[in-house]
Amino acid sequence: MKNSLIFTVFAALLFLASCETYPYQQGKILYTNFCENCHMADGTGLVGVIPPLAGADFLTKNGEAVPCIIRNGIKGDLDVNGRIYSTEMAGIERLTEFEITNIINYIHTSWGNEIPIVEHLQVREWLKPCEKNTKPF
Repeated sequence: MKNSLIFTVFAALLFLASCETYPYQQGKILYTNFCENCHMADGTGLVGVIPPLAGADFLTKNGEAVPCIIRNGIKGDLDVNGRIYSTEMAGIERLTEFEITNIINYIHTSWGNEIPIVEHLQVREWLKPCEKNTKPF
C-alpha cells in the first residue's frame, strides 16, 4: 500500500512537471495541423507572401482580430512589421473557441514572442463581432 502511494505521488509529480515543460502542447498540435503549412514551423511565414507570426507586431496591435481571422480567414491587405501582405487566408470554421485560444497562446509564447496569454472568455468576446459575418476578415 505504501509503495503504491509513493508511486501515485511520483506519477502525479511527473505529470505536472511535463505540463509545465509544454504548457501549450494542444496549441502546438493544432498549429502544426492547421497553420504550419503556410506560417512555417518557426513562425517566419514566407517573406512577401505569408506574414510571419514570430515577432509580428500585428499580434500586439490587433490581438482582438486574431480569433476572427483564424475562424473566418482574411482577404485584403494586412500590415505586419511594416510590410503589406495581400495573400488570402482561408478560415478554419470548425475550430472551437478553446482550440482557437490554445493556438493563440501557443503563438504568443513561441519563437521569442512574449505576448501575454489570452483567456478563453476573452477569445469568446473577440469572436462575437464576427459570429454573424462568415466572410473573411
